[in-house]
Amino acid sequence: MNDILPPKRPLSRPGGDVTRRPRTAQTPVASLPPQPQLPPKPNTPVTSTPTQQVAPADLKPPRKGKKKVVIWVIASILFCIVAMVIAAYIWYTQALLPVNASDQSKVRVEIASGSSPDIIGKTLEAKKLIKSQAAFDIYTRISGTRSKLQAGTYNLSPSETTEAIVSHLVSGKVDQYTLTFLPGATLQENKKVLLSAGFKGEDIDAAFVKTYDHPLFTDKPEGTDLEGYIYGETYAFNSSATLESILITTFDHYYKVVKEDNLIDGFKHQGLNLYQGITLASIVQREVPTSTDQKQVAQVFFKRLNTEMQLGSDVTYQYAAKKLGVAPTPSLDSPYNTRKYTGLPPGPIATPGRSALDAVANPASGDFLYFLSGDDDKTYFSHTSDEHEANIRDHCQVKCSIL
Repeated sequence: MNDILPPKRPLSRPGGDVTRRPRTAQTPVASLPPQPQLPPKPNTPVTSTPTQQVAPADLKPPRKGKKKVVIWVIASILFCIVAMVIAAYIWYTQALLPVNASDQSKVRVEIASGSSPDIIGKTLEAKKLIKSQAAFDIYTRISGTRSKLQAGTYNLSPSETTEAIVSHLVSGKVDQYTLTFLPGATLQENKKVLLSAGFKGEDIDAAFVKTYDHPLFTDKPEGTDLEGYIYGETYAFNSSATLESILITTFDHYYKVVKEDNLIDGFKHQGLNLYQGITLASIVQREVPTSTDQKQVAQVFFKRLNTEMQLGSDVTYQYAAKKLGVAPTPSLDSPYNTRKYTGLPPGPIATPGRSALDAVANPASGDFLYFLSGDDDKTYFSHTSDEHEANIRDHCQVKCSIL
């Protein structure tokens, strides 16, 4: 009897194409390590969608990083521009300030007719009257004064601002100033006065050795300088005054005094010509300041000259030492040293004042042979050497110890 076998099951279910595989032995689920659960993405459904849409290329949103770079570049450029403007303003305002606010000296400036503003600015900068020619140029453009600057001779100061100097040049006002030469001043001291007025040193030196056709220089040896001839007084000059005109003004004033005080005849009565009288008066001027003492000192010098005794004036070797640039000593070998050589020195050692000139023309009476300036600044006279030594001991412990 044939065994009737049960019908075989189909390998697949109707409507499916998956073949069921026989189950194999599996590792228990508990033995597998737990799998980490990733958090869901924001705004993303937990369940996945069958298809993810991609935005078209021409609809991409702008990149925020690129926009930030552009903003940063623009901000940096604007910052640099603002910083440059501020720096330029600070430089400009500083450049208009005085070169030296404490320097009240005057500098002579000649602005020639037809000078352009650029040349004027360069001239002022070269003479150290303004800090910057460029700032001067900017200021004259902004202020509308560029075409109003006038030619002329001006005395300007480093203590003035650029604005003040421009105002000065626009006004075209001729400056007046005063120069004071002191009695008893040497030629080098008078040179400093002229330098302060803006004249150049080399021009002054040349003017001091120039030959002048003036009656004041009667008896003055040829080739000698102007030592003793720049009369001590205060003078007023226009800014256009030349160096020569200034000196001639002092000569004119000097000769007026000579004429008014009849000095030529007075010197002649003492056996001196005009040049010799000025020379001796310069020594008297440097020795003592008061007119009464000057007359008595002149008497002492005349007595020494008449007895062929050395004048013995300390101020003469001190002048010679300064002229030679050496230490002053009584033994200095110089024809100006009247402690070493008899007679008058070769020329004046300073410019004598009016009272010293009169003292030589009209000396006091008496027969003193010695004098000294004591520590109390009084002048002590004596007839003999012993009296003189006593005066030194009693009145000249400090001054006489340094001679």
